Amino acid sequence: MRRIDVTYVLITDQAKSKVLMVHNLDRDSWSLPGGGVELIETLEQAAIREAKEETGLDIEIYGLVALNECKFEEQNEHALFFTFRAEIIGGNEEIVRPEEISTIAWIDIEKAEELMPYYKDGLRILIEGNGITYLNQGSE
Repeated sequence: MRRIDVTYVLITDQAKSKVLMVHNLDRDSWSLPGGGVELIETLEQAAIREAKEETGLDIEIYGLVALNECKFEEQNEHALFFTFRAEIIGGNEEIVRPEEISTIAWIDIEKAEELMPYYKDGLRILIEGNGITYLNQGSE
């Protein structure tokens, strides 16, 4: 099986009552901003790049808040999904890739949990929890 790494970013509004999400055209589904990690990237670099490409926003990454995995037998792929907590530090919210993303929206947490049921115990736990420190130790 081929290994696939995917990063997502969990960004909330100031009140922590809404989550920034994108509507993906290829799967006709909502997700957090994110996507595949390229071979030359760290997880953090991929998360920052994907957020910019999908939302136009510049972000800063904090701890890792979730790690999910799934085996896609038909595609012969084993995917790891890394979700980071992030904060907006600049940029302008805009659809940069209209061929991939149709909508960017701030979604109430309860609705976001319905749209993304694969986060065990829900998004609120990820938002309110401590997360896990992420450290890129470089190459040797």
